[in-house]
Amino acid sequence: MKKQDITVSSPLLPDLKDFVPYLEDIWKSKWLTNNGEYHERLEKALCEYLGVEHLNLFSNGTLALIVALQALKISGEVITTPYSFVATTHSLWWNNIKPVFVDIEPETFNIDPDRIEAAITPATTAIMPVHVYGNPCRVDKIQTIADTYGLRVIYDAAHAFGVCRDGVSVLNYGDLSILSFHATKVYSTIEGGAIICHDRKMKHRIDFLKNFGFAGETTVVAPGINAKLNEVQAAFGLLSLKVVDEAIARRKEMAAAYREGLENVHGIHFLPEVEGLQQNYGYFPILVDDAKYGMRRDELYELMKSHQIMGRRYFYPLISDFPTYRGLPSATRENLPVATRVASQVICLPMHHNLTEEDVKEIVQIIKNKS
Repeated sequence: MKKQDITVSSPLLPDLKDFVPYLEDIWKSKWLTNNGEYHERLEKALCEYLGVEHLNLFSNGTLALIVALQALKISGEVITTPYSFVATTHSLWWNNIKPVFVDIEPETFNIDPDRIEAAITPATTAIMPVHVYGNPCRVDKIQTIADTYGLRVIYDAAHAFGVCRDGVSVLNYGDLSILSFHATKVYSTIEGGAIICHDRKMKHRIDFLKNFGFAGETTVVAPGINAKLNEVQAAFGLLSLKVVDEAIARRKEMAAAYREGLENVHGIHFLPEVEGLQQNYGYFPILVDDAKYGMRRDELYELMKSHQIMGRRYFYPLISDFPTYRGLPSATRENLPVATRVASQVICLPMHHNLTEEDVKEIVQIIKNKS
């Protein structure tokens, strides 16, 4: 197995020969950014593919999160999960918002809605759940809580590209949903992201905020930021969209091979498949129960690395364990027992477009043999 073939996650890349005419066209047009032709084409194409009405492209998912909070004028405290990438909580910090962590569900690793109400205070203005590994949160329960207490819901849907529940895109839930198009995601614009919203007025507001607040040549309506997606990345995104279904289909096959190979390995657990869920197979996490498996998670992680298999302890450490956040009252491990356990046991196995059944068999044998 070659090292470059076993990274955790990578999209199926478009053919370079198909990219060159796009680059030549952009070069001839001399329009490199600021809502050019390819940007507009990609926004429209993604709305159609994802089954959403309005979408704003961004230069990356982190800026999309930061702007989403600005667009909804969120302040005070926001209830969120410690089990995510740090950008989730950083977006709150950059908006001078206090994160309030609640524990996760052991079945999905998503925020536990049954623990949200106890964390609500007079300063709470929103809930920011994460669709971890593309598994949808309990959106109906979360929305009921939000409606009861007058809270906004912003979904970090960085992993949820193309994910549908009973034929409906998970991106249509909440007030806003945020996608990441980073190079490691199922669908990529190299770097990039998007906000999904539900009405044209909000789309216009977000477009102002991502372009310095400009609403015309000489009019600035808000203290915006520079978060625009350029034409080269938009062109890459258009080409990536042509191959994303093939990429997801390949990942589905590899996920099935992992499940078959590991289903009887004592002490190795993985997330159950959910009926009615159209998944994107961006990640394949396993949990290592050292008492039953006979080897600690970190030992298995290092063993895999010695075989040039680059799994990822994703998410470890918890956001709440980082120095920036661990002083918060909600960041104690006593408050987050499930998240603490999962973070100590998880490894995301390699999952990408070049992975083969032979690769999966080799990885499974190393896990089985512990050598």
